[in-house]
Amino acid sequence: MTVQEFEEKVWSIDTIRVVVRANANDIVGDYSSKNATTGTWSLSEWLRKKVERKLSGKEVKVIAGDGEEPHGRTLLRTIRRSYELR
Repeated sequence: MTVQEFEEKVWSIDTIRVVVRANANDIVGDYSSKNATTGTWSLSEWLRKKVERKLSGKEVKVIAGDGEEPHGRTLLRTIRRSYELR
């Protein structure tokens, strides 16, 4: 799957906006989650367990609803709510 497809799939499943620092057409692993990750996970935990290992060392950033990068201890439910506020 391309980086662009990966970013779009993460958004469609987990409702978290990620930006992978790579060419949009670079190939990465498939984001294979079927359901959204529980909102009680921290951002760091989610990135480590579900996102980073699919990206072959490529840098990834999460962008909250205010355009800022949330802290790693931020809960996923808080990030998801930030998009609703905009």
